[in-house]
Amino acid sequence: MFGRLGTTELLVVLAIVMVVFGPKQLPKLGSIFGKSIKNFKEGVAGSDEKTAE
Repeated sequence: MFGRLGTTELLVVLAIVMVVFGPKQLPKLGSIFGKSIKNFKEGVAGSDEKTAE
């Protein structure tokens, strides 16, 4: 039931984010989110290397 988000749900979430953060903050928020994902992936890859040793 909650496994996938459709286009309508994504548009609603995007509209809520724009109202809460404002259009000027969205690029900064996207940058922070992207860096967080990158760091998370690096951390997971690092923990996989440690367990392989």
